[in-house]
Amino acid sequence: MSTAPDGTVLAAGCVLWRRSPWGDGGIEICLVHRPKYDDWSHPKGKLKRDEAALDGALREVLEETGFTCAPGAALPTAHYTDGQGRPKRVEYWAAEAGEGRFTANDEVDRLLWLTPPAAHHRLTHPRDRQLVLALLDALHSA
Repeated sequence: MSTAPDGTVLAAGCVLWRRSPWGDGGIEICLVHRPKYDDWSHPKGKLKRDEAALDGALREVLEETGFTCAPGAALPTAHYTDGQGRPKRVEYWAAEAGEGRFTANDEVDRLLWLTPPAAHHRLTHPRDRQLVLALLDALHSA
């Protein structure tokens, strides 16, 4: 696990999206359910020692969702206190899903592809909901 000099836990993730399979021109956002926390969130995780944030984000997406992805715009960084009372910093990127297939595991037992409004509603933490809006802004600016 990587930490900053001040003890902040360093993590990274992506707001994973794909073009809607319905051909309506919309997008869907991937959410993962973590049974340990019983929450719905974006794929993310702690960085390994000396791992670059973007490399860690792409690794975590693959590990948690089974999908490769192409990173896009940097999204806002989340700062909060984790469940053990430690400060945590999570860097995020927009990422378009590539090939893959989800397989449930100990860390993530469910995966959903949802429209942006449905994803916004399903996310457990308000900080994650803000990332949906940031993704939509980034996609509209591209």
